[in-house]
Amino acid sequence: MPELPEVEVTRRSFCDAIAGATVRAVVLGKPLRWPLGCAPAELVGRRVLGVRRRGKYLLLDLDIGLLLLHLGMSGSLRFAPGLPAPGKHDHFDLVTDLGTLRLHDPRRFGAVVWAQSQEHPGAHKLLHGLGMEPLQEADFDFQAFLAGLRSSRMAIKQLLLAGRLVVGVGNIYASEVLFLARINPLLPAASIGPRRARRLHQAIIEVLTRAVQRGGSTLRDFSSADGNVGHFQTETRVYGRAGQPCAVCATPIRLLRQGQRSSFYCPNCQRG
Repeated sequence: MPELPEVEVTRRSFCDAIAGATVRAVVLGKPLRWPLGCAPAELVGRRVLGVRRRGKYLLLDLDIGLLLLHLGMSGSLRFAPGLPAPGKHDHFDLVTDLGTLRLHDPRRFGAVVWAQSQEHPGAHKLLHGLGMEPLQEADFDFQAFLAGLRSSRMAIKQLLLAGRLVVGVGNIYASEVLFLARINPLLPAASIGPRRARRLHQAIIEVLTRAVQRGGSTLRDFSSADGNVGHFQTETRVYGRAGQPCAVCATPIRLLRQGQRSSFYCPNCQRG
């Protein structure tokens, strides 16, 4: 599943190219997770003002309203002039005078939803429960983060994955974050004091920032809107390395299951 770094990489790969574009047509394929929310013809003539991100949603601001795009489990975007005719798994084309933005989604768990504004009930329902943005320093407040840890009854790995305290720490990144912070994934979040919380807060920023710099993680078929793949998976310290020696202490990396998700950790470096 594309996580926050992959979505941010996708945004950066086409946001400048599509800014100022005028919509010429909208072509729909098979139904996605939710309906578009307007007749496709109503988007013709609209101008794209810019592209933002909230959690794993991309927000295309139009001169009237906005489009919320989610990549689901296996979706990807492509933006280019002169794309070929839509294929079997291409389910949304936003055709503009600067190129076509295409959503390719074999499993159709993705979505494109139009809303009058970010405060409109449809958009609010999708966005209001999202946690703090870790890549925006002004939003990722440490004291609010510490308070969220103290009020939780969840194990720290599961709290990070839930996305209600902080968004975007998906499964790969949660394992890497906890290793960098030297925190066991089973540790109750409420037991993490200020010193370890500060390490964890900083580790989230460092790991996600590095992941964006490396183009995200391509484990199967992720690519950005300009066709580039990610490389963060080539430098993970614990994720996908069960049985291999820890790069710090040489202890074999262990694998455990938490809520049907795989957690990778070093039992020596992450004792508490």
